[in-house]
Amino acid sequence: MGAETAGGPLVIDLGYDRGEPIAYDRPGRRSLPSGLVLALVATMALFAVTASGPPPPPLLAALTRLEIGSGDPYLVTGTGQLVIQSAGKLTSYDLATGAPQWQVGQPVPVYRLRAGDGMLLLRPWGAGSTEPGTTAVSLSTGIPRWHNVRSVVSFEGTGLVFSVEGVRSQSSGTGRRVERTVEALDPVAGKARWRVAVPSTAVLLSVPGPPGDTARMLMVRDDLTAQLYDGRTGALLAERKVPAANYDPDNPLVAGGVVLLRHPGPSGVEVSAFDPATLRPLWTGPAGTTREVRTCGPLACLIGLDGVHAIDPATGDQRWRRPGWRTVETIGGRLIAYADGPNAPTALVDPATGRVLVDLTGWRPLDVATPAGEVLVTRAIGADPRTMVAIVDPRLSRPRVLDELPAGTGECQSAPERLICRSMYGELVVWSYRSEAA
Repeated sequence: MGAETAGGPLVIDLGYDRGEPIAYDRPGRRSLPSGLVLALVATMALFAVTASGPPPPPLLAALTRLEIGSGDPYLVTGTGQLVIQSAGKLTSYDLATGAPQWQVGQPVPVYRLRAGDGMLLLRPWGAGSTEPGTTAVSLSTGIPRWHNVRSVVSFEGTGLVFSVEGVRSQSSGTGRRVERTVEALDPVAGKARWRVAVPSTAVLLSVPGPPGDTARMLMVRDDLTAQLYDGRTGALLAERKVPAANYDPDNPLVAGGVVLLRHPGPSGVEVSAFDPATLRPLWTGPAGTTREVRTCGPLACLIGLDGVHAIDPATGDQRWRRPGWRTVETIGGRLIAYADGPNAPTALVDPATGRVLVDLTGWRPLDVATPAGEVLVTRAIGADPRTMVAIVDPRLSRPRVLDELPAGTGECQSAPERLICRSMYGELVVWSYRSEAA
């Protein structure tokens, strides 16, 4: 049966009248080439093997479990190490494998572990007003390198290490300000390279030097004098009077290569900017209700009762404003915004524009980002709280859940592809996680 079309007859097949064989195994059928048949069989076999293969590894899996006391300190270093002070010993583990690297005796309890420039700085508990000093050990071997009778301040990645004497007071604690003498130390040998007298009290910060040169030390004294020193030689490079302010470790600060100082002005709070090489004033502008200044990528964020204002540090020009935000935090180069303080994260945002990239409502970010710029976050859910772990990828609109942590797990830190948490059973558990889904 057929019908005419513009291109000729249209044939509709109703059965076997056209001579098509009923069974394909009868003689006369055109067979496939043997090579093609073998290729199809091999492909089907490979598919069957692949489909029945082992499942992909879990996104989150316990790598190792280590005994630790509830008050024992531990440190995750930028070199891929986990260092624990527990049971009178100091032990380093390789975060990649969980295997121990070295172990040394450490009978004196330590309340703070810090790392920088290949050294581990140990700050023991002091007895009353006695200065316990600081001991430096090699991060690669655990062998003690040197001991300094005072507190030691280091600036990560700059090679600047200073022996200081902190000012003790009920309102500010130890180390908020320094007094008497500041000594620049050789980080390897611990010997003094140069020293500067402090007439009263002062705060210290590092300032980047020219490309290829060492960082500089900026000391801001409470007599309103700012002094810039060469970090290697101690030569005085610049000196200038600055406005009266509540100087502390975060004021002044360096943002976008510019030194910024928050201080009272004739009609309210002001922010002043200074050239990092000469301390020459660049600009001064009103800061409204600003109570804190923080770095926001290439910008500076003024944080106050009216929200967060991002400014260009070189000019003071406003780049964006978010009235509903209360503070911001930089983690691994990523900017996290908070709506109601540090316990209420709002979003991962673009620091250049203030644009929201990922909604983080209900999640708590950890303090390290992955090499790809992802941030690890946790969240307690349920009446009997369970802790969920997720990856925040700027390319995705919401966190990608990895897995649920066992009950009683908390106080987590993160490192690239590793999550380190305390458990209620006296353990420190190192978890391995995969950034990308299989």
